[in-house]
Amino acid sequence: MKKKRKRIIDVYKETKRTSLLVYIVIRILVLLCLITQLIHGDLNNAFLCGLTLVLLMMPFFISKNFKIEIPNFFEIVILLFIFSSEILGEINSFYIKIPIWDTLLHTLNGFLCAGVGFSLVNLLNENSEKISLSPFYVAIVAFCFSMTIGVLWEFIEWGADNIMLTDMQKDKIVSTISTVTLDETNSNKSIVVKDIDKTVLLDKQGKELAVINGGFLDIGLYDTMKDMFVNFIGAVVFCICGYLYLKKGSFKFTQHFMIRRK
Repeated sequence: MKKKRKRIIDVYKETKRTSLLVYIVIRILVLLCLITQLIHGDLNNAFLCGLTLVLLMMPFFISKNFKIEIPNFFEIVILLFIFSSEILGEINSFYIKIPIWDTLLHTLNGFLCAGVGFSLVNLLNENSEKISLSPFYVAIVAFCFSMTIGVLWEFIEWGADNIMLTDMQKDKIVSTISTVTLDETNSNKSIVVKDIDKTVLLDKQGKELAVINGGFLDIGLYDTMKDMFVNFIGAVVFCICGYLYLKKGSFKFTQHFMIRRK
């Protein structure tokens, strides 16, 4: 373990001192959070802390094993993204305390994943004599890559909610619904129900379980569609900037998000 830690420090000491500093600070914060959760007996949050520690190591191992160089700024953003998502979002309830937190992270996720996809295709383009892909093609593939990652993440959220009974797909209270389920004629006619004031949940014996004031509880649909939409926005923004960078040399800031071969 000591040799591995020394190897990480040696690699980062020469070219990525800022990344190393951010990594060390975040790692210390996560360890303190892990100790706190263990003291409180919250094993679920302790597991999230352990998972975060593993994820923080990923940029280093990916760079080392695949012989690629992750730009210093891009690596810092990835580390902060992981910390913001797991520690601040999940454990410190930023997703609840700051409603826009989830939207910001999903938008950033779309942007970052587009950067990764863009880089992978561009690496192939730059290091192959037989392949010459147009900037537009590179941008389209990067966009598809980002959207695919976004969809796969929504699968994970749905799976966690249904298997482990979490609430990663945050619920939303709506006052209007349209459904064919209430159509007694079974003719696929949409029945619109407006101005819902409250919803009463009963068990099979008729015992009242909960009352939802303000309308009907939508379970995850609005959250999923919102996440995919903002992921779409983030991906489009990076792909446009990346396209213009390759085509005309503008938006040079995108090079700070592009992985390169060592």
